[in-house]
Amino acid sequence: MTVTNSGTGSSMNVPITDQARLVIVGATGMVGGYALRYGLDHPAVGTVTAIGRKKLGISHPKLREVLHQDFTDCSALSEALSRQNAAVYCLGTYTGAVTDAELRKTTVDYTAEFARVLRSSSPGVAFSFLSGNGADPTGRSRIPFARYKGQAENALLAAGFPHVYIFRPAYIYPVEPRREPNLTYRLLRTMYPVFRVLFPNQVIRADDLARAMVDVAVRKTGEPRTLVLENRDIRAVVKSHIAPMGDSAANPS
Repeated sequence: MTVTNSGTGSSMNVPITDQARLVIVGATGMVGGYALRYGLDHPAVGTVTAIGRKKLGISHPKLREVLHQDFTDCSALSEALSRQNAAVYCLGTYTGAVTDAELRKTTVDYTAEFARVLRSSSPGVAFSFLSGNGADPTGRSRIPFARYKGQAENALLAAGFPHVYIFRPAYIYPVEPRREPNLTYRLLRTMYPVFRVLFPNQVIRADDLARAMVDVAVRKTGEPRTLVLENRDIRAVVKSHIAPMGDSAANPS
């Protein structure tokens, strides 16, 4: 594990008083990258700890980078994860890009292990988790992505965080040009302008999704709870710019 502080001047190692300490996992990815940008600009965030395998290549007074290669064992992250207030977890991979075993390890095992160490180091943290549309916590789905995301959600809930926000977006529009991972994503990107009008609750911009994930974790208003946010709920959070309440709540039984 390697820890570096970004930025210049004496303030780079000093968190801003009364502001949140935010940790982001997967900041080199599409949604995680926007979460990082928004977290660094967020007035309620004093420090951002970005944990990943590759250097980000950016500098900011709030930013602290932690390089960690083996997410099957996050024990070495204990110190870096101590005294955190909020977490945004966006680490993942695309179905078809890796083997089934690798997909399960990345989706389920990495999430469970990171949650274990974070819960031990910062028991009061609010956790925003990037799941996906169709995630099946019952484990009965024949679709590996849905089944594994459901297992990851269960592992996260079992960790015992007081505030858990599970985001289940449908199609995530990349916003900025990129090399799409497969033909399906290339087609969806082309059709996005139509989908946005005809099926607004089946699409979400990557930057809007990231902003919602950071906002709800940093604010963590109200009593301890778990919220499962489907695509329409995420859009409502973005539109309102307030923490989700009411009908979006889902307490696991």
